[in-house]
Amino acid sequence: MSTESSSSSNPIQPIRFFHRGKIVDVSGVHPTRSVLDWLREDARCTGTKEGCNEGDCGACTVVIGELATDDGAPGTVGGLQLQTVNACIQFLPTLHGKALFTVEDLKGQCATQCKPKAEAPAKHAVHPLHPVQQAMVDCHGSQCGFCTPGFVMSLWASYEHHQAEGTQPTRQQLADDLSGNLCRCTGYRPILDAGQRMFDLPAVRLDTAPVVAALTALKNDGLDYAAPLGARIDHFHAPKTIAQLAALRVQKPRAQLLAGSTDVGLWVNKQFRDLGDIIYVGDVAELKTVEERADELYIGAGASLEAAFGALVERVPSLSEVWLRFASPPIRHAGTMGGNVANGSPIGDSPPVLMSLDAQIELRRGDVVRRMPLPDFYIDYMKNHLQPGEFVQGLAVPLAAMRRQVRAYKISKRFDCDISALCAGFAIELEEGSDTVKAVRLAFGGMAATVKRAANAEAALVGKPWTQASVATAKLALAQDFKPLSDMRASADYRLQVAQNLIQRLWLETRAQDALSLEETSVWSVMPHVVAKVAAEGL
Repeated sequence: MSTESSSSSNPIQPIRFFHRGKIVDVSGVHPTRSVLDWLREDARCTGTKEGCNEGDCGACTVVIGELATDDGAPGTVGGLQLQTVNACIQFLPTLHGKALFTVEDLKGQCATQCKPKAEAPAKHAVHPLHPVQQAMVDCHGSQCGFCTPGFVMSLWASYEHHQAEGTQPTRQQLADDLSGNLCRCTGYRPILDAGQRMFDLPAVRLDTAPVVAALTALKNDGLDYAAPLGARIDHFHAPKTIAQLAALRVQKPRAQLLAGSTDVGLWVNKQFRDLGDIIYVGDVAELKTVEERADELYIGAGASLEAAFGALVERVPSLSEVWLRFASPPIRHAGTMGGNVANGSPIGDSPPVLMSLDAQIELRRGDVVRRMPLPDFYIDYMKNHLQPGEFVQGLAVPLAAMRRQVRAYKISKRFDCDISALCAGFAIELEEGSDTVKAVRLAFGGMAATVKRAANAEAALVGKPWTQASVATAKLALAQDFKPLSDMRASADYRLQVAQNLIQRLWLETRAQDALSLEETSVWSVMPHVVAKVAAEGL
């Protein structure tokens, strides 16, 4: 593909990434041009579809490849880290130094590894489809076909991951992998059938060697890209180190910080905002750190939601459901926990969980680093304590808090890939040898202008026996903590009643006598059995 020219007289560092077997250089496009628009309108790769244009339906799902820093990390295939993302909300400059795979690439893989169908006349010989695509045909997984390329790319990522590991996914794992792809024609049974069927066909694998070689030669040293918007030049800065980021942020305190673009992308697509200069933090490796440090789990602000929640669930398995139900895999791969916290949305799912674990937020301005308890960070609706030139550097979760009994509950209209009507993060610790509450944290999102803890309900429990009577008192106190609003997702009365019921559920699961298991308090625990029954009966 030829390089696009710029109308600006200023020298421009091009965006360089691997696509369709080679490195492409792109310049002259605005920094907020989406990967989807570039694919369809400039590269003429129209297999990727535009559906919702907000990262919800998955019709635009593509796979991004980056050089792997740890061959043993989840999602690593032959030296590449392969992750699904939504092309509609990813800005094109974020591809710099990476590889972009779309549904068109599957034909190329099969052309080099598959034999033409013997029954086809020689002059009309066609190469068979990739196993992922052939399985969709065999299992009747496509009707109108509009969503199919997105499903195929999510299935392809799962296929490559499991082939690399020598495993096959369960039906539930496939359902989790596809939770960011919506289909309104077939329902999901034949698509899940295809996900299982694709492993029975002759294997076709991505040849990662030329991709790794190309990305290694490309050597992403960061990007300083600029493009005109009328008479103005907008810059896209992508520093490589945290020191560079800190200096740039002080220099440009009004520039828009960009991480996974899972929220900022909607500002452009749906609200038509003019972002001006952008500072992209996605190339700062230090911000992606997730590790234990002394007595805490440290989560860098640039760590993906998938990596951050994975680390939390490894230490607190009861958080598994809220992890899987946080948006979708493409959103969790791109979005960051630091961004979700910094955004300050009252319906963000990370802050209630983190508040229940006594997390602190780490802020940085230049060389000055400070911390504060996460509840203190929020002032009011979408307002926080960040100073000009300051940014979120990380989150620190005390390991001691993870030894409490921790629960997180997400309430939404859809089970998968939906915004919460409310989300709760709870942690409780009883006095050793008794049923007296030693410490409790009750944090709620969706109940106020900010995510916050229920101070009155907590006070009603601390020092009291963990009994049904104490729970009843705490539920009444909750009405003093919150005066929720009614909106399209839930009424105020519904939110308050459900929040009270969740405290009841916490007691049922953690009471000293006859505590119920997580499976016994969740209707979703029986869903795999229902799905299996439906599949067996061909319904």
